[in-house]
Amino acid sequence: MSGEKRRGRGAGSNPANRFEKTSYQTCEWDEPEDPSARTVFLKDETRSIINYNDSPDVGFNASINPYRGCEHGCIYCFARPNHEYLGFSAGLDFETKILVKEDAPELLRRELLSPRWEPQVIAISGVTDAYQPIERRLELTRRCLEVLAEFRNPAVIITKNELVVRDIDLLAELARVEGVLVFVSVTSLDSELARELEPRASQPARRLAAIEALAAAGIPVGTLIAPVIPGLTDHEIPSIISAVAKAGAIAAGHVPLRLPYGVAPLFEEWLTLHRPLQKEKILNRVRQVRAGRLNDPNFVTRMQGSGAYAEHISELFELCCRKAGLNSKRPNLSAGAFRRPGPAQLGLF
Repeated sequence: MSGEKRRGRGAGSNPANRFEKTSYQTCEWDEPEDPSARTVFLKDETRSIINYNDSPDVGFNASINPYRGCEHGCIYCFARPNHEYLGFSAGLDFETKILVKEDAPELLRRELLSPRWEPQVIAISGVTDAYQPIERRLELTRRCLEVLAEFRNPAVIITKNELVVRDIDLLAELARVEGVLVFVSVTSLDSELARELEPRASQPARRLAAIEALAAAGIPVGTLIAPVIPGLTDHEIPSIISAVAKAGAIAAGHVPLRLPYGVAPLFEEWLTLHRPLQKEKILNRVRQVRAGRLNDPNFVTRMQGSGAYAEHISELFELCCRKAGLNSKRPNLSAGAFRRPGPAQLGLF
C-alpha cells in the first residue's frame, strides 16, 4: 500500500475495505460551509442513540456518539475499522465521510423517558469525538448535554477538542449533582508531532487551556494519555502529567497504542511518510508491549499491554501521577439525582 502526505489529514491512503460487498446507501449532507471541501457529511438514519457494551475493561456500559467517523483524523484511532462496517475504508474515508445523527438529542430524550432506562453513567465519545469540527455548527453534542442536564443523568466526556469549554454552563449544572467528569486527551506536548498525528484536533496548548477553564468553573476534569506510543511519545509522560496537573486536572489514565485490523497498515504507512528513520524502532517497541504483535485483542491486556516494557510505562505513569497528586480525589459519579421531567401539574383551583 502506498500513500502520500495530505495536508490536514492523518491517513495517507484509502485501503480496501475488509467487507467489500458491504455498502452504505444515503444522501450527502449538502452545505456550503463544510469545514473542508473534501469532507462529506452523510445523514445517519439510526433510530436509537444509546449503545451498550459488556467489556470488562472499558469502564462504562452505556455511551452515545452523535457522529460516526471523525474529522480529527488521528492516525492511530482504534475506531477506524468501524467505518468498514458501513462500506467505507478505515483510511481517508474515516476522516472525510462523516455520518451525522441529526436526531440524536430527540432519540436520547425518548430513551431516557422510557421506563426501561436504568439511570447510569453515559459516556460521550466512546468511539469518535463528539466535539470534532462539525459540532461547532451543528451543536448535536450540546443539545444532547441539554437533555442529560434536564434529566440529571451523569456523563463522562472524552475529547481532544477545546470546543468542550463552549458547554461549561451545562457541564456546571451536571457537576452540581455529581453528574459529570470530562477527560481531555493529551497525546503529546509537541505541537508539530500532534499536528501530524491528530491533524484536526486542538493543539496541545489549547487542550491545556481547556483543562484550566473547566477546572476554574468547578467541573471535574482529567486527562488521558491515549495512546502512549512506545518509542515515540512514552518519554513525554512526566511532562504531560506535570502540565495537566498544573492546569487543574485531578485524574489521569493511559492506554498503550493498539493497532487493530486496518489501523496497523495505516500507522505503518504514517511512519514511512512522517518518521521513516524511527519506523522500525517504534514498531518493535509496540510489539514489545503487545506480546510480539502489533495488536492484542484480549480483554484487560488490550488496554494495559503486557511484558517488561508495558510495565515500565505503567510504573512511570503511576509514579508521575503520585508526584503530581492525580487520582487521589477522583470523583465518583452518581445517578442519585436522576429525574424524568413531566408536564407541570395543574392546580385544583
